[in-house]
Amino acid sequence: MIFPKKTMRGTVLGTIAMALVLSGCASPGLTGKTYSQSEARKVQTVRYGTVLSATPVVIEGRKDGVVGTGAGAIVGGIAGSTIGAGKGSSIAAVLGAVAGGMVGQAIEGNATRKQGQEVTVRLSNGETLSIVQEVQNQAFFRVGEQVRLLKRGGVARIVY
Repeated sequence: MIFPKKTMRGTVLGTIAMALVLSGCASPGLTGKTYSQSEARKVQTVRYGTVLSATPVVIEGRKDGVVGTGAGAIVGGIAGSTIGAGKGSSIAAVLGAVAGGMVGQAIEGNATRKQGQEVTVRLSNGETLSIVQEVQNQAFFRVGEQVRLLKRGGVARIVY
């Protein structure tokens, strides 16, 4: 079955847009209230402290995802294959796939970028720690707030 170029292009672009949206949803949460399945029902160490500072930061998006790279490569390859004829079309398809993969990777990185905060806490034992975690609903911690530091293995989070 042969599709008209406009229909095919719209279908491919729609598929890529949906894949990028879904990849953004699939990225792991980095808030203080987000737990992986393997973290559930595990004992954590609890320490109490006071917030000394909360600084807004940006948590970079994924740069290793195959969704953005793959989708971009497919679109770039298809777009490139429409240029020229014969060997020229094949070369354009390869170049289009490479360029599309790079563009798709950048789009996925931007789509999965998160607003974070670096929270510095003085614990009740006098120790000072800093943790970066995702901000949820623009709810930044404030200086002077009493918080709990939850830690298990190498994973730590700050919660109320």
